[in-house]
Amino acid sequence: MNTPGTIDRPLTHDPMKQAPMKPSTSEPTRSATSDLTTHGVTGSRQKNRTREMQLIPEALARAHMHERLQDAERERQAVRLATARRMQRRAERASLRARRALAMAVMQ
Repeated sequence: MNTPGTIDRPLTHDPMKQAPMKPSTSEPTRSATSDLTTHGVTGSRQKNRTREMQLIPEALARAHMHERLQDAERERQAVRLATARRMQRRAERASLRARRALAMAVMQ
């Protein structure tokens, strides 16, 4: 939902003209932060928003690496399965050859 005035689409890109962020619900209602000036609160909130924005590429990279590791693990598992099936077929052929050889030895 991208309506104007949200974080995704602010009405303006000027931080001083944007609406202040909502106060934290974990803070007590009469905390030391309420004594700060409005400009100081807006600046600290903007700083927090900037810090969060700087951490987004790191989180994306972490998620990308997690996905790549899962892909690699699935690929290794597929290779192991293919190898196991190939070895099973080889063992079955060897078993058939041994049976034939035994049958031929018994017949003569």
